[in-house]
Amino acid sequence: MVVVVVMGSESDRQIAEKAVAVLKEFGVPCEVHVASAHRNPEKVKALAEREDVEVFIAVAGLSAALPGVIASHTVRPVIGVPREVKLMGMDALLSIAQLPPGIPVATVGIDNAKNAAMLAVEILALKDETLRGKLIEYRERMRSG
Repeated sequence: MVVVVVMGSESDRQIAEKAVAVLKEFGVPCEVHVASAHRNPEKVKALAEREDVEVFIAVAGLSAALPGVIASHTVRPVIGVPREVKLMGMDALLSIAQLPPGIPVATVGIDNAKNAAMLAVEILALKDETLRGKLIEYRERMRSG
């Protein structure tokens, strides 16, 4: 099982690293790639078509096309993280959330890569009992502390 975190540009790294930290905390293997939907469409398509990826997290700002482009090339879950670049991130949030019917992308809050990673862990825990146990322990720690 692997989660691929894709950033539209190197300037998204600080946000992407928040997702990576959560995935590592849960022991989920992950990779990080820079691939712009506009500047590197062939790379985005190649990443989306990889058979070993179970969940994608796509960090993108402005027009935020990256999550939707990834989703158009795969039937695996894609989680979009809108970035605050302009317009307080609302442009990116709406671009990801308002994709056309039939090509869904889960969307988390602006700059909230931590929630994207948590959602990826929850998706993977559907078929991984060990991961499900780690999630239960995590939630218990949240409640008690």
